[in-house]
Amino acid sequence: MGYLSRTTAVLALAPFMTGAFVAASSVSAQMMNTTSLQHTIVLDDVDEPWDMSFLDDGTMFFTEKCDGLSVLLPSGQVNNLLGMSGAEGYASSADDLFCDGQAGMMGVAVDPDFANNRQIFVYSTSNMVTPHTNRLMRLVVNEDFTNVSDRTDIVDDVPYKMEPSDHPFGGSGAHNGGRVRFGPDGYIYLTTGDTHNGQVPQSPTIMGSKVLRIDRDGNAAAENTPPEGFDKRTFTYGHRNVQGIAFHPATGTPITAEHGPWHSDEITVLRNGGNAGWDPRPNMAGRGDCPDNYCGYSPNQMDGMDRYARAAFMPMTDLATYPDAMPPIWDNNGWSQGTSSAAFLEGEQWGDWNGAMVVGIMGIGFGGTPIGQRIDVIELTEDLKVEDVTELTLAMESGRFRSVVLGPDGSLYTATDEGFIHKLTPGN
Repeated sequence: MGYLSRTTAVLALAPFMTGAFVAASSVSAQMMNTTSLQHTIVLDDVDEPWDMSFLDDGTMFFTEKCDGLSVLLPSGQVNNLLGMSGAEGYASSADDLFCDGQAGMMGVAVDPDFANNRQIFVYSTSNMVTPHTNRLMRLVVNEDFTNVSDRTDIVDDVPYKMEPSDHPFGGSGAHNGGRVRFGPDGYIYLTTGDTHNGQVPQSPTIMGSKVLRIDRDGNAAAENTPPEGFDKRTFTYGHRNVQGIAFHPATGTPITAEHGPWHSDEITVLRNGGNAGWDPRPNMAGRGDCPDNYCGYSPNQMDGMDRYARAAFMPMTDLATYPDAMPPIWDNNGWSQGTSSAAFLEGEQWGDWNGAMVVGIMGIGFGGTPIGQRIDVIELTEDLKVEDVTELTLAMESGRFRSVVLGPDGSLYTATDEGFIHKLTPGN
């Protein structure tokens, strides 16, 4: 991307986002929320923005998958802080950080105690060792937000998919998870993926397909209760590729949003030590051999099967094999459309949606036409069951919603793979 051509005039009206969202299912009060949203571009000309994290004054740290970490100041100034291998125009660089396929610089989280420790946490792919790994880095931001220092890799053993041997789906760099969030309990939650490796999801020691709960030094939260023999950093396991995690504003309960295979994106209420039930190994539940020992995309799922038959053959949550697994509370009506991120709306300005969950959905493409690109508003009951889902469908050119984050101003900020960070603000 051209760094000098970034848009630094914050809150310019987005010209391509005219009109209102279309609510697929809603009541009248929700329609008011939908049609009164104000649409604003925050940044354009951003190279595959992946995640954002805010300070209370509106300062926004953001990552670009193949470039690095930057910060947008309230003045509108953008400072490029930590660049990956080959990226130019950054104050600091890390030659071991690289992007490939779905891998690169992904999640970012500001320390809640930033005012005192100046710390942020960034998840990125590294070639420091072979096989390569995904790492969670702790960085210190200087006083004028022009540079970072004191890199410490507090997690350095999340697997990365090297070149495939006999796998017909997906190249290297697949399924890394990547979201980093501080929970209300003060711990860091890091989501990881299965890297197209059938052994990873149910493995007690490989840190893919997990939600890790750790402190600022990378140590396991003392309250974690994984099964016996598991790495103590494990909060939950048996996931496929979690790219969304958010915490219920009333209870603090962690809830994940996860990519499905040929079916069933899932939202799941997490339980300490719980199994999400993904197990794509051969010879499980009557399956035979699969390419590269990974049945997650077994070809016979595609031939003559609808999404329900595929779900029965290769379930996202295999309750038959793991009856105590955490059941999903939502499965996107059995579709796999790239549910990638999650946040909760908070504040009276959101009306009936105050306390509702939102998920960003990237969509899938058929014949070059993307289908399913949208933000869903998911209203939950007090016992965390899905009460209503409203699909907020944007024009298709609006892009793949990689990240949704609630800003300190109460607006919803979203990043799209096509190079925009914009915000949605409820009107009067």
